[in-house]
Parts: sequence; C-alpha cells; structure tokens
Amino acid sequence: MDGKFEGLHTLYVSPLKALAVDVQRNLSTPIAEMGLNIKVETRTGDTPASRRARQRSNPPHILLTTPEQLALLISHPHAELLFGSLRRIVLDELHALVTSKRGELLSLALARITKLAPDLRITALSATVARPDLLRDWIAQPLQNSDTHLLTATGGAPPVLSILQTEQRLPRAGHSANYAHRDLYETIKQHKTTLLFVNTRSRAEMLFQGLWAINDDLLPIALHHGSLSVEQRRKVESAMVAGALKAVVCTSTLDLGIDWGDVDLVVQVGAPKGSSRMLQRIGRANHRLDEPSKAVLVPSNRFEVLECEAAVEAVAESHQDSEDPVSGGYDVLAQHILGMACAAPFAADDLFAEISHARPYRDLPRPQFDRILDFVATGGYALRAYERYARLKRTEDGLWRIANPQVAQQYRLNIGTIIEEPMVRVRLVRGRGFKKGQTNSPIGAGGRVLGEMEEYFFGTLLVGDTFMFGGEIVAFEGMKDNEAFVSRARAANPKIPSYMGANSRSRPIWPTASAACSIAHKAGACCPIRSATGCACNATSLYCPAAIACWSKPSRAARRISWSATPSRGGWRTRPLACCSPAGSNAPVLAPSALSLANMPSPSGAREISPP
Repeated sequence: MDGKFEGLHTLYVSPLKALAVDVQRNLSTPIAEMGLNIKVETRTGDTPASRRARQRSNPPHILLTTPEQLALLISHPHAELLFGSLRRIVLDELHALVTSKRGELLSLALARITKLAPDLRITALSATVARPDLLRDWIAQPLQNSDTHLLTATGGAPPVLSILQTEQRLPRAGHSANYAHRDLYETIKQHKTTLLFVNTRSRAEMLFQGLWAINDDLLPIALHHGSLSVEQRRKVESAMVAGALKAVVCTSTLDLGIDWGDVDLVVQVGAPKGSSRMLQRIGRANHRLDEPSKAVLVPSNRFEVLECEAAVEAVAESHQDSEDPVSGGYDVLAQHILGMACAAPFAADDLFAEISHARPYRDLPRPQFDRILDFVATGGYALRAYERYARLKRTEDGLWRIANPQVAQQYRLNIGTIIEEPMVRVRLVRGRGFKKGQTNSPIGAGGRVLGEMEEYFFGTLLVGDTFMFGGEIVAFEGMKDNEAFVSRARAANPKIPSYMGANSRSRPIWPTASAACSIAHKAGACCPIRSATGCACNATSLYCPAAIACWSKPSRAARRISWSATPSRGGWRTRPLACCSPAGSNAPVLAPSALSLANMPSPSGAREISPP
C-alpha cells in the first residue's frame, strides 16, 4: 500500500479473541519493521468502548474481529460508509464457525457486506475440514457471480502422537486425571514450552492447582481460560510470546491458529472428543513444516484409554471428522432482521433477496420469512397485544423501521448467539491474615478484577466459603450490585466452581490438609518477567521466581508475606525462604510469594500445610 488508501481495506474474522490478538501481533511487527503506513487493530468484546466507537468513523486499514462484532457493526447507521471501501474479507478457521449459530450470524453479515461492497473478495482458511467443497460453496454464496477456487496445500511432517506412559493406577471413573500430575510435571521439565489442554474450565483450575502443589522447581506455569479477566489473559499471552513460560494450562481459548514458535509439546488431558479437534490442538506445537508436531494424550480414566487409542489411529490416518455446515435457524434470522432495522428502514422484498445470498438461508421460503418478520415486528400472535413487543413499525411508503431508539439499544446489548448464564464480576479485595471471610476493605471499595463467573454459583456460597478461581484459593466476602468480592485465603478443601458445561457438583480436590509441598526458592536472582511498572513483583499478578528479592519498597504484596521480609530503613530487607515441610514435621515452614502469573494460588501457611 502506498499510504494513500483511506478507510477499511481488509476485514479478518476469527472465532477466538486470542487468535485475533495473536494475528494482530504477527502483522504489526513486520509492518513496523518495513515502515509501512498501515494501521492494524482488533475489535472484540475485550476492546474498550471508546475505541470501538472510533473505529466506526475512523477505521484502520486492517480490522480483526469476531462474528458478533461484525453483526454489531452492520447494525449501525451509515454502515455503507464503513464497508464501502472494503476490498477483502479473510475468514480464519472457517470450520469452527459454519457448524454453529455463529456461522449463521456470520453468513447473514457477509450477505449484507457484499451488498455494500460488491467488488470485494472472500478468502477462507481451515486446516481440518472433512468436506472442503461444502465450505467453498459457503463462501461462494454471497458472491454468486464470482469464480471460487479451492486451494489445497500439502502438509508437512506428520505429527507424533502418543499416550502418557505411567506406573500409576488409572481410576475407573472421573475426569480429573489427578494420578498423572507428577508425570505431567516431569514431562513439562523435559520440554521448552508445553500447552496443556483440558475440556472444561473447572478441570483447568484443578490441573493448575495440582501442578503447583508439586512445583518443586518453581517453573513458571500459567492458567488461561475464558472466565479470567482480559488483562490476565493478555499477560499470559504476552509472556508466552516472550518465551517466559514453561507451560500453560488452557481450554479451547487457545486451540485455534495460535502461532507460538516456542511451543514444542501439546498435552491433551482427557479424551479429545474428535480427531479434527485433536489435529487442531496438535498444530499449536512446532509451527515448522519440516519438523513434526508432538502431542501426548492423558486419559482421565480407564475407559478413556480406548478413546485415546482411537484418536492416535485417526490422527495417523489424517482422518477428519468435522461437521458439515448447518442450515439457518429462525432465531438467528429474527435477530438479523431486527439488526437491519436498527441500521436503516428496509423493504421486505430487498431484505429477503439479500438474505437468500447467505448459504444457510438460500432455500428459505418467502412465506416463512414473512412470518418471522411479523414475529419481530409484533411479537407474534401470542404477544401482539403487548406494546413492549412491538419492535418494528411500518412507514407510509412500506418500509420497516424500529419502533423507538430503545429497541436498538436493547439489540446491541444482547447481540450474539452464545447463550450464557448471568455473569458477575469477581473483584479481589485485601484480606486480613488469610482468615477466611474477613477483609480489611469495605465491600464495594474497588479492587483488582480477576474475571467473571456465573451468578448462580455465588448463590450457593456463604461468607467465608473458599473456592478456586484464576489459579488461586479465594474466600467469598459478599456481593454488591453485579460484583462478587473475594479475598486471598487458605483452605484444605476449597470448592471448585461449576461452570456451564462442566460438572455442576462442586467437590474438594484435596482429600486432606496434609498435602505437602517442597518449594525450593532461589533468592537474589532478578525477575525475568517485566511489567509496565518495572519489576513484575509489584502486585501486578505476575509470578517472580526470585520472589521478594526483587522488591525495593513496601507494597501490598510485600506486606501480605511479611513473614519472609522485614522492614528496614529505606525499604525492605529480604532473606532466602525456607522450604515447605511435610505436615507434622518440626522443620521451619515459610511460603513463597503470594503473587502469581495468571493469579497463581495462595501460599502455604506455616502451621497447616495446604497446596499452594
């Protein structure tokens, strides 16, 4: 580009926020090195509202976004000014979109954008597709007069997939894989960087706690899943790019397209539930064509051994089991019709012709479209008598418009197809000596946001109850408005949150309070991970292997572990920490830093040994 192009040139759509951020990072570096006048930005649910508002009137040249944000953009007035200059759309990991309602929403958005910019080109990318011809037809439908080509690239070295060899006895049931923690820890030590995938967020929390309970070498291990705050996830991703982590325990938030060259091993804990999914996760290791990607399967119980054996055979045969694109759902269509009315008044005939260019709705009968339009406009025969459900009005010239501005506001606040429980923000406040249920700060006085959790879980807690979140043990302090306040705590049997899709019954993962850790500490080294404020030890939730030896001034974090640092004139005087000893012994017990990379668990106490 010569620097004279104005407006949006390329639109990149991915199913994951982390993937969009990773692509932006990989694009920005060579653009800056070559001195090109190209602006690249992301637009996801994590993007600040001020930046999203600015992008509608002053967009970058390349915008990386998600299907939900794309549907939001086309619902704003003057969307033709934003997309009129568009030249190319790139759809990454298309197979992960076309089999769900998110794909239906995306197809409708593409049909609208191709009407606004008829000369654009669409390129789709995917590595695990069982029937690529169907996906070619999917992207060809919006541009019916254009030629569509299918390009197939030959793969590199075949992946190396194996099942964990262990001398431990596999359980007959359960999905925690607690038996494999020691073997996994040794495997992490033998590799440069390891990604450990689990199928649910609660299992990620359990695996992370189990690994830290035996982390004798203070390996930098992080946690990454969708309930953590955006700041926490970005810190983990940045540390991965910098090569500062030894392992990351993650869910599907990192299983598509992420390109981290230092990852040389992928571990799948639990059955992979599909060969295409396993191939995607294997691809996160070793992004080099001439070297094989390496992965290890860890069955959670004896019956999953058979599933893992089947996965090994399927991967060896390069078998794909991805699903075919789905037909259009009427609920998504109703949402799109309302969104188009929020953008501008429309004629029913024109909108129906436009919707027919979306593959999931290409065979939609006109009478069915009219029924859905009537439902959006009046609420249908059951709700027609209620004024609040009259969302659309018909003008004198036959166009459909929104009944009032509140309809557009409500639509933009609730757009999307991912159904979730009501969420509350989890905010950390300062505790008092790790006594559960006691805080030094008044509820509602602020505190660092750890992430979000389902509201119903907090309805099962009493003040003082402990649970795991973000890789550490916290105590419930209370709720105010839409925020839950917690403080760092210690507990032998903390609860495990039951996220949507996970086991709804919480149970402790530590059977007794005598689980011991022996964390050797090397004092005096400098922290390898830096933050914007300097040393990462200064209460930035980044773990420092050198612990408090980096501190030079009093801080909240320093006071929290004052048993290992003593005040002196001009700062704090630190000393090496003793090792944790098994419960019941008379050896001195001192805990490592309470700080963590991705909110690592709270330290063990001096009297009662509990997992970190």
